[in-house]
Amino acid sequence: MAAVITVAQQKGGAGKTLLAAHLAAALAPDRRVALLDIDPQRSLARWHALRAERRSAPAALTFSDLSGWRLRTELERLRRTHDFVLVDSPPRLDTDAKLAVRGADLVLVPIQPSPPDLWAAEGTLALAAEERRPARLVFNRVQAASRLREQVETEIARKRLGVLQATLGNRTAFAQAFAAGLGVTEAAPRSAAAAELRALLAEIEETLR
Repeated sequence: MAAVITVAQQKGGAGKTLLAAHLAAALAPDRRVALLDIDPQRSLARWHALRAERRSAPAALTFSDLSGWRLRTELERLRRTHDFVLVDSPPRLDTDAKLAVRGADLVLVPIQPSPPDLWAAEGTLALAAEERRPARLVFNRVQAASRLREQVETEIARKRLGVLQATLGNRTAFAQAFAAGLGVTEAAPRSAAAAELRALLAEIEETLR
């Protein structure tokens, strides 16, 4: 049975879709990985289409974009036949988002180190708590050091919110790999971005145990 990871965030631009894609690509070489895109923007679907068109095919991923009344059944089908299922959820707390959170073993909420991102994450964290699903904030597009980041970290600690220690920096390698239908661990395996992604994945797998 697969571990289901739902990536959710109401605020646009936090890197929700990129996070799902990069994690899936990093897992794909030695795991059976499925992607479920229920975000109406379908950015993950376009990424997967680019991946499928490549002459030198990277590791295979199962892809689905079934949503609505079929979502619960599709999620269970993918869970039975894969090791990991990554769900790119809608940028709003609608019925599909609630089902995706309800079916998750872990909810990841990417945020940039800014108060608006943290505020936008509160609804998703509340939904995860309501559904009794574990949730973790993930810092994305992080600058090396900033006073703003320190303020956000202080607020997270004050509210006792779950947050992963591994962070993803503000690196062009992530966007460049995504634009080519690849994960950063495939496009630039020796880069600092790939090292950050691997560290994040290791922490996620530890959290799921």
